[in-house]
Amino acid sequence: MRIGLLTEGGYPYVSGDAALWCERLVRGLEQHEFDVYALGPGPHQEAGGPRVPLPPQVRRVRTAPPWTAEEPTYGRRARRRFAECYEELAGAVCTRAGATGGVPGAKAPEEPAGLADRFGSALYGLAELAREQGGLVGALRSDIAVRALERACRAPRALCAAHEARVSDLLTIAAHLERALRPLSLDWYDDDALGAADLCHATTGGPPALCGLLARHFCGVPLLVTEYAVHLRTHYLTSGPHTAAPAVRAVLAAFHGRLTAEVYRAAELLTAGDAHARRWQERCGADRARIRVVYPGTAAERFAEAGEPALRTDPDTLVWAGPVDPSKDLGTLETLLYAFAEVRREEPKTRLRVLGTPAGTEGAAYLGHCRTLAARLFPDAAEGDHPVSFGETGSSEETGVSDAYAAGAVVVLSGGAEGFPAGLVEAMLSGRATVSADVGAVAEVIGGTGLVVPPHDPGALAEACVALLRDPGRRVRLGAAARARALELFTAERNTMAFHGIYLEIASRCPVRRAARDEPRPFAAPAESLVPGHLTGPEDRSMPRGVPAWAADSTQPPVEEAR
Repeated sequence: MRIGLLTEGGYPYVSGDAALWCERLVRGLEQHEFDVYALGPGPHQEAGGPRVPLPPQVRRVRTAPPWTAEEPTYGRRARRRFAECYEELAGAVCTRAGATGGVPGAKAPEEPAGLADRFGSALYGLAELAREQGGLVGALRSDIAVRALERACRAPRALCAAHEARVSDLLTIAAHLERALRPLSLDWYDDDALGAADLCHATTGGPPALCGLLARHFCGVPLLVTEYAVHLRTHYLTSGPHTAAPAVRAVLAAFHGRLTAEVYRAAELLTAGDAHARRWQERCGADRARIRVVYPGTAAERFAEAGEPALRTDPDTLVWAGPVDPSKDLGTLETLLYAFAEVRREEPKTRLRVLGTPAGTEGAAYLGHCRTLAARLFPDAAEGDHPVSFGETGSSEETGVSDAYAAGAVVVLSGGAEGFPAGLVEAMLSGRATVSADVGAVAEVIGGTGLVVPPHDPGALAEACVALLRDPGRRVRLGAAARARALELFTAERNTMAFHGIYLEIASRCPVRRAARDEPRPFAAPAESLVPGHLTGPEDRSMPRGVPAWAADSTQPPVEEAR
């Protein structure tokens, strides 16, 4: 199969967890061909070329333009079409579902399904206009767009917060919509681009999923959307009261909600990283029957040595390892330090190793705050023999992480983030007993092979740690069970083969009709065509003996053999 892989801000130009997952997927599915379409890299990244060596199954890499090219000139008819489509889009976004116009007891004149149809019709109308005109970046920044937004916000049935939008708010909304709708102006939706793919695989929601949506609209290519972090939920979390005015946040939340609903409606299948993400997709409008849970994969071989029982040499050490990012895990290390103070009162020989990589300046500042807190909690500790030691690990591909888990008997994950707990999987692969806060998919991942406590509860965290420190046999049993579970469910090979099956499932249900006759198509020929010889003689097409006379109807034309 030929896969159009849609990425954003990562593979193959930027390293990171998302890029690493894409690389593993591409390298693990060498039986398929991949065309990579990358959104988000800057001109300097594109000029420098991919940072990772691409395998031979990657046929080509195309990137989005830097959006500095000269804008096309729009004629009067094009401007009129743009104004109509954009005003329809703005109206579908700003109108609150089920609004009654202020009449008590009146039936809502428009249901949410009608708003969804209006939004989709306007979106595809803009896409068709962009295809004809060579782009709409200039039009999306124009006064026409701002005036259309103003009329939509002032309409009687508009969102309550949108009524208060000022000129500066309208300009902010227009600028955000221009960035979100930039995929409309790409030249990726022809037969020699995404139209040549058997399947579009968007590795996240948002702009990559919009590209796949347009490829489906123009070329009929089926769409698969993978969300390890649900795009709409991420938008909700990052658009707090301190980020923008209420009118801006209300309109942009409505826009992303409409776009997500359209992507979920059109996608052939959706994949979620865990049941927690799947529930979010369902809440955002996805059909549960079209959702597959595919856990992120981890390279198990990096933790093979750490999982050996012979390395369990320090029974009095707790280990915390992971990225230090206060925007995601605010209060994580503080909870752990307060819990460790209680552990030391019960088990004075216990030590704590904190191995984390700060994320930016905020992460470094938070790590410094935690060092100060540790010094304040243990003021009588001798210099050079402090019970809490801080260190840094490299990226998840380096051996430093496996060494960190091998250093202690119990791994503590007190994180407050609600994403997939990759650090927990690494600790399980290392064969360590774990104590984790019950957030996100932690309970789903651990599956009874570790202890789970309420989040932000130092007392419960300390009690669980003490219980494991005092019971070496239980630690060994839980560690072995955790490693067995992780090897069964959370390896990179398991993830890759799951997507291989999903690719074949989609291709079997909706094969693409290509214009080129010389290219093979998946499932174009039935399986029996591969059997040597003929099931029936090519010369003798007469009915076999014993067939009733009523079955041999000479008036019916002969059924031609499927080719």
